[in-house]
Amino acid sequence: MSTQPPPSQQFPSFPPSQNSAIPEQSQPDFGNQWGPSQQAKSPFFKKWWFWLLIGLLLIAGGVIGGLQANSSSTSSSTPATSQSPEPTESAITVETEPPTPPSEAPQPTVEPPESTPEPASNVPAEYQSALDSAKSYSDIFHMSKAGLFDQLTSEYGDGFSAEAAQYAVDNLDVDWKQNALMNAASYNESMPMSYRGLYDQLVSGYGEQFTDNEAQYAVDNLDADWNKNALESAKSYQDLMDMSSSEIYEQLVSEYGEKYTADQAQYAIDHLDG
Repeated sequence: MSTQPPPSQQFPSFPPSQNSAIPEQSQPDFGNQWGPSQQAKSPFFKKWWFWLLIGLLLIAGGVIGGLQANSSSTSSSTPATSQSPEPTESAITVETEPPTPPSEAPQPTVEPPESTPEPASNVPAEYQSALDSAKSYSDIFHMSKAGLFDQLTSEYGDGFSAEAAQYAVDNLDVDWKQNALMNAASYNESMPMSYRGLYDQLVSGYGEQFTDNEAQYAVDNLDADWNKNALESAKSYQDLMDMSSSEIYEQLVSEYGEKYTADQAQYAIDHLDG
């Protein structure tokens, strides 16, 4: 009587593989010895649920890490905020320009008061009055130094002492040559005179009493037409004295008359009836 294995332990037989060189009897089949329900399983890392689990774990780890970081930063910043006092009115700093150091501050310029020059204490009042009077005469009448002295000391003039008059003419700031020129111009406008006649009038002791140099400067720089002056003098003689042409000519050239040159006198006679 032969013994048969139970049905669960029977090994099914399969046809031999075409690629196998070993006979069917020498290749026992162990792959399916446990039946269809006990075949070899695939590795777990190839299962879909494994990778789903890994993904969920990564997501959960990221969320937890973010929450921990946020909580840590909040807790670390909270003490700093609580320790900083709120700004008060006294703690507010207002930026202003730095004050200028005293050494660099502009100093106000204080101008000294104008001082009025006081007259010299050693000058008598009469001397100062004589000087003021001499200045007025010089400005108005353009007088010479000698003429001013005579005017200041004359009993018919100002009547100053000789010392006061001398002080005045010595300290008067004036150009005597310019006075002589202005005086000559006044004569030339008011009465026609010759070159020599005007010079004599300027230096005469009975006239203006300028020096020779001052009088010479005046007649040399005077803008005068001497021919015209001679003609004007000739007309005056003709109208006032009914003189002939020859008599007028002699009066024009005379040393005791007008002192014109011969050419100037002849010009006057030639144009007398013109």
